[in-house]
Amino acid sequence: MAEVPELDEAERHAHTLLAPSAALVICDLQEAFRGVTVDFEAVAARIAALVQGARLLDVPILVTEQYPQRLGRTAAEVLGHLPSDVKVVEKTAFSCCGAEGFVEQLEESLASQVLLCGLEAHVCVNQTAHDLIAQGRQVHLLLDCVTSRTEQNRQIGIEKMRLAGIIPCNVEMALFELMGDAKHEQFKAVQRLIK
Repeated sequence: MAEVPELDEAERHAHTLLAPSAALVICDLQEAFRGVTVDFEAVAARIAALVQGARLLDVPILVTEQYPQRLGRTAAEVLGHLPSDVKVVEKTAFSCCGAEGFVEQLEESLASQVLLCGLEAHVCVNQTAHDLIAQGRQVHLLLDCVTSRTEQNRQIGIEKMRLAGIIPCNVEMALFELMGDAKHEQFKAVQRLIK
């Protein structure tokens, strides 16, 4: 059997994540939602692993908090893994794109692809996804990293975002696409995060 040549980044499908083109956006994963949203702890644990993987792969990380004076800080599981230079954006707008400083951070990252996660799926994540798509960015929604207070709201939010053009994804898929090859220098470290 003939040897299959390796694909370079230019030959990969346009919907495949590429580390130099990507940024991770964590929308409002805050302590006040613990205990009132579906699977909060599991979602927070997956996002914590995703943050660690993004750091290993040099993917910029952006974080928002909706009115933190009332809703608290980002979940402790995630906060402890964020790089020290992450500037958490406080907001009152539901869409991250409506928060002062968020779009500027995203533009500085040069990301055309956004890995989007957080909560709530049917409110802030939904409105953020629509605004990012309107800006011409490709949105990869991490389905295992979004939640809402009810499963019905989560599903409705996901369905509306699908109709708008998001690309469904999950943590393992995203990290493996960002690496692209088992020869990647961070492969073993990333693999440990998802096993």
